[in-house]
Amino acid sequence: MKVHLLYRDRDFDLAAPLPWNAEALTADLGLAILFDAMAQEDKFLRQVAQKVMLAGFEKEIATIRYRQEILRDCLEQPAAVRELYELAVEAMALAKKQYLGVLDRYPDWVLRQSVDHMEQFLELIKKLRRFTDAHAGDFRAEGWTTLLSTLESELTDAYLDGIAYHLGQLKFRNGVLLSAGLGRGNRGEGYRLHPPPASLKEAWLSRVRGWLEPMFDSQAPVYSFSLHPRDEAGAKALSELRNRGLSLAARALAQSREHVRNFFNALRTELAFYIGCLNLRDRLADLGEPIGFATPAVSEERRLSFQGLYDVSLALSMGESVVANDGDGDGKDLVLVTGANQGGKSTFLRSVGLAQLMMQCGLFVPAESFAASVCDHLFTHYKREEDTALESGKLDEELGRMSLIVDHLKPHALVLLNESFAATNEREGSEIARQILSAMVEEKVRVVCVTHLYELARGFHETNARNVLFLRAERHEDGTRTFKLIEGEPLPTSFGEDLFRNVFGEGNSGWNKTRRSAAMRQADSALREVSSHEIE
Repeated sequence: MKVHLLYRDRDFDLAAPLPWNAEALTADLGLAILFDAMAQEDKFLRQVAQKVMLAGFEKEIATIRYRQEILRDCLEQPAAVRELYELAVEAMALAKKQYLGVLDRYPDWVLRQSVDHMEQFLELIKKLRRFTDAHAGDFRAEGWTTLLSTLESELTDAYLDGIAYHLGQLKFRNGVLLSAGLGRGNRGEGYRLHPPPASLKEAWLSRVRGWLEPMFDSQAPVYSFSLHPRDEAGAKALSELRNRGLSLAARALAQSREHVRNFFNALRTELAFYIGCLNLRDRLADLGEPIGFATPAVSEERRLSFQGLYDVSLALSMGESVVANDGDGDGKDLVLVTGANQGGKSTFLRSVGLAQLMMQCGLFVPAESFAASVCDHLFTHYKREEDTALESGKLDEELGRMSLIVDHLKPHALVLLNESFAATNEREGSEIARQILSAMVEEKVRVVCVTHLYELARGFHETNARNVLFLRAERHEDGTRTFKLIEGEPLPTSFGEDLFRNVFGEGNSGWNKTRRSAAMRQADSALREVSSHEIE
């Protein structure tokens, strides 16, 4: 039996490697906070959440919708899903206590252990069947109905009774019935294990009569032998004959045990992702944050529209509801985000990356609505702290990471840039960024870029590029930040004077008007050219 709750035609591979940029994605998008919320201090849940979201990043829209439908059922039947997951966890805890040992050397011992293990698994399989009977009508998604209908059709009462019967037979309470022939050099060959009889004596008599009655009368003698209690060599030889007959049965039963174990392991693994989703939904519900299911589109459509989109990692870390944004970037290849410092630009960029990642894993998204084209790969290029080892300058380090991204770029990828190339002066930084952004767009790579480089943003705006969406961090006349983004042309200032006033005050007597204005201009220029991490 197959689980197939993450893929329609295969099981999920928990051993699949993470993408090469997994560490950067985790740091830049705040994924550790998201994984912790899904795991609820369960290491296995965290491992599965990380693997599904990073290694299971899905490009097929059919698979995304397949998972979405399964998750919808999970959200409607959380108690049943958690019950099934606990059953799989119980099975795996049982499997950890079981040990088979060396199969070829001790088949008699392996057989007895396998019988005992299968009897324990049988009780869990019966619980699985009872779960199916109780909840088969509660699920509508294709993945759920296929799994439950398979369990219902295969785990019949007759089948379960048959398993119990055969396990009882394999204990060989009445002895072991073997047959063999003589080969070259009178060596035994063709060892075969027969169904155990109700009585070993009856079985031998019945079999001998069947062989001899056509030629002799029914009173033909039966030949037998017995071992002396102290005949150790004979006992050893007889034990070896017994093990030869039991080895195939021991191997087959041990393999059956592994099949059952593998099924429960796959069930636990794939359900763990949905349990993580339930945990995340509960956390966001406590914060009063909305969730919704995204509408995925093919990569060629260039869709990106949303309402109520928020940074889920920020909400989880703050423990309260955060500001959300609306926007429509359908048909756009490039989104340029400019505006006031500490205005919510980096937060918005994270929210886009998180929503894209969550959508392509089949997870709900942190928004009232979200529609986006699927991307083949997701890359982030964020500012890093300066190299304390002084092995390279900041600009060299940024260019090195960008070169690595370019080496992995393919059409229909999505790249998120946050204050890239601000480590040099504005003219050089703008030119470097312009050439890189233009080349990406020409190669059908979608880009969302947060920048303080006014020359860069102005250059794209003056070309009247129809495939560029310009967003700006909203700021009121009094300097208040709303942390929302609005459509608007880039401005030649990032309003560094607002931060200056917050630090030094408006009426500081130690500053005359001219010196204060000059300091404000310098602060604004510095914040645009070498922007620190925004405090959202």
